[in-house]
Amino acid sequence: MNTATAACRRIVGNPWFENFIMAVILFNSIAIGVETYFPGNGVLSALNNICLAIYTAEIFIRYFASVSLKDYLRDGWNVFNIVVVLACFIPESLMPNAAAAAALRVVRVFRVMLLFKNSREMRLIVHAMLRSVRSLGINLMVMFIFLYIFAISGVYMFRLPDPASASPEMQAKLTRLAEIAPPAPANAHDPYGSLNEAFYTLFRCTTGDDWTDLRYNLVTASEMGIINIPPYVVTIFHTLWYVISAFLLLNLVVAAVVANYQSTMDSAHEQEKKNEEEKKRLLAEAEKAEGKETADAAGNKGGS
Repeated sequence: MNTATAACRRIVGNPWFENFIMAVILFNSIAIGVETYFPGNGVLSALNNICLAIYTAEIFIRYFASVSLKDYLRDGWNVFNIVVVLACFIPESLMPNAAAAAALRVVRVFRVMLLFKNSREMRLIVHAMLRSVRSLGINLMVMFIFLYIFAISGVYMFRLPDPASASPEMQAKLTRLAEIAPPAPANAHDPYGSLNEAFYTLFRCTTGDDWTDLRYNLVTASEMGIINIPPYVVTIFHTLWYVISAFLLLNLVVAAVVANYQSTMDSAHEQEKKNEEEKKRLLAEAEKAEGKETADAAGNKGGS
């Protein structure tokens, strides 16, 4: 082990190093937010460049402290750190258009997520979320099946007539409907005018966003004879969807996330326990070996 590697390992192993990097990330996160109010400010740009230099030095220190490049890249957070820092070195002048430059600035904002890398508790939460995403396949499939069924049913039952092809009488009714029951927001499309719009409408209902207004508007359309569905069907349809999606399907998702979080925490505690036991075993073996060497030395001295 050369001197540089030993020095880097001492630095990485020192608690002040993690605390210092965490403080830099916090400071840089605040500076990024302040920069949105003062774009192009020279002082803020200089501070961001200093933080970027510290991030770069951190990458090299952690790399030299690792056993090998493979060992360093085995940690996904190190790879994430490299990608974000490299993105910060790309000049915006090299971007072909304004959209690409904006995308580059968005990537740079991900520096705030470096907080996860330097906090064990945050890393565990992110790990639990990723495990939840992998295990939510069946739950999401069940949710999509219900969403698909309700979306198609909504299009068939609640789609409003097309004003361009409607009769003058129906056009007058649609105009009257827009006056007494305007959509929310005012520029919204027919909530069940197409399958993709129905998907979004049902998603809005799941979040609780104006789903009662949607129901009242459709009840009004039913009473005016614009849609040939009784008002009670409108009520049953939207109430049933809200109960299924908000109270049943979303609870399945929450249950999966909580279960994976608990499993992740249990695994982390178990690993800590194993590491502690391993340290105690190695310490006991070292003390035993040291005692044996002392006894052998004393025996050799007495024999002489």
